[in-house]
Amino acid sequence: MTVCVPSSLSFVASCGSSCLNSRFRGSTVSVRGRSYGRRSTFGYASKTWLAANLSRHRVAVLPGDGIGPEIMNVTLEVLRRVGEHFHVEWEFAEALIGGAAIDATGDPLPMESLAICRSSEAVLLACVGGPKWDSLPNKQRPEAGLLRLRKDLEAFANLRPVRTFPQLLDASPLKRDLIAEVDLIIVRELTSDVYFGEPRGIEFIPEGNGEREAYNTMSYRESEIDRVAKVAFELAMSRPRQQLCSVDKANVLETSMLWRSRVDAMAAAYPQVQLSHMYVDNAAMQLVRQPKQFDVILTGNMFGDILSDEASMLAGSLGMLPSASLGNGTFPGIYEPIHGSAPDIAGQNRANPIACILSAALMLRYSLKRPDVADAIESAVSAVLDRGYRTADIMSHGMQQRGCIEMGEAIVETLRESLRAPVA
Repeated sequence: MTVCVPSSLSFVASCGSSCLNSRFRGSTVSVRGRSYGRRSTFGYASKTWLAANLSRHRVAVLPGDGIGPEIMNVTLEVLRRVGEHFHVEWEFAEALIGGAAIDATGDPLPMESLAICRSSEAVLLACVGGPKWDSLPNKQRPEAGLLRLRKDLEAFANLRPVRTFPQLLDASPLKRDLIAEVDLIIVRELTSDVYFGEPRGIEFIPEGNGEREAYNTMSYRESEIDRVAKVAFELAMSRPRQQLCSVDKANVLETSMLWRSRVDAMAAAYPQVQLSHMYVDNAAMQLVRQPKQFDVILTGNMFGDILSDEASMLAGSLGMLPSASLGNGTFPGIYEPIHGSAPDIAGQNRANPIACILSAALMLRYSLKRPDVADAIESAVSAVLDRGYRTADIMSHGMQQRGCIEMGEAIVETLRESLRAPVA
């Protein structure tokens, strides 16, 4: 899956990798190809060639909870193997987040984890959460760690590409002709809106006979809207259709009224982009009624959270969709699959690792500026699907079901078959 991102975008995304095996846990590890001048998986490379072409990248690795460690281990192996061919040297620095961090430190995002992320070129995160921690106060739950990470790294723009694989048209509950050739990107504002608004809480009503009241605050500043809108306009300009649909609820919400006015104001600087507006309820319907009408969708935090999960059904499964959360380049970007931690299948070798693997490809493309490596990974994923290999979530009649580990092994084997060593 190739996502076109213009070089003129002001943000800098970062490279992602995968989770460390248990023997690496709690440490910083360098994972390299074979020694200089020795045979690697893909062939020979001389010291001279490697000295001129070797690239080194430090990535913060956050396995998280549930199926996170499984899919990250698979992703790590894919990155190791592709790195051997392209002579990429990885330094994976593991950090705790979510429930795993709560169990170890009492904090869903320890300061040590944040420091590791800040000192890396990119953050690759799997998933957080689970029923084990659902009874905790909101600010102490696993999800609070993820929200803080996004806020602290100023990752305000979340890009969620949705492209249907021709091999998986039958995996979607929607009709084949409806979803064939869908290729859209949802740009979701990530660090404001009702998820971060204050005040918020649950309180007893004075003189309310014991009745409680819950409240949240939805708010946006003009600057917060402008910066994410710029990302969406730039992205739309880079794509062949050059269409942008801004989704809001401007008929009833003041935040959406301001949102729409700022998007309209910015449109003057992008006359090539065809801008339209749509209410979020209509957008939710149109995503399943006529998804091919969309090119780039721009929306707020809560609306984007809901719409992107809905859009995952176009691709057949949440397990197929990667994401990139980007800022202005001051801090590393965050790369993660859009699915949750799936605690019901954790440890059973049933998870789909593809979204995590494709998230690593996004990191290579956006931050490390290595589209060649990203292309190799994406092509290998597509080739494995061509062979009929499926995890349980995308399984259909006549296909061959594989576990998480086996799917990763198939992708690695495809990389071995398709890549040749560079000439020294």
